Amino acid sequence: MEIDPFIFRLSIFILSIFVGYYVVWSVTPSLHTPLMSVTNAISSVIIVGAIIAALVGSLDKVFEISNIFGFLAILLAAVNIFGGFLVTQRMLQMYKKKK
Repeated sequence: MEIDPFIFRLSIFILSIFVGYYVVWSVTPSLHTPLMSVTNAISSVIIVGAIIAALVGSLDKVFEISNIFGFLAILLAAVNIFGGFLVTQRMLQMYKKKK
């Protein structure tokens, strides 16, 4: 018996919603400011899905629309994650005592 690809992808999407929800809300605020921790957690879940989307398909058709959008999602989420860490570092520097 073969599973319909739409049902398979829909089930992965629904599972990723639940995993994303629990990942976002289990991040402790003591790691970063609450805004940065939520943003970084969401972006990390986006990167996992984007890697899957970028690797879908055969080697013959590298430039399919899902591969292109997956690659763009990886780039944008990576910028968001590293930018969040830079902003957090800058905010933490503001609270250090000056010598």
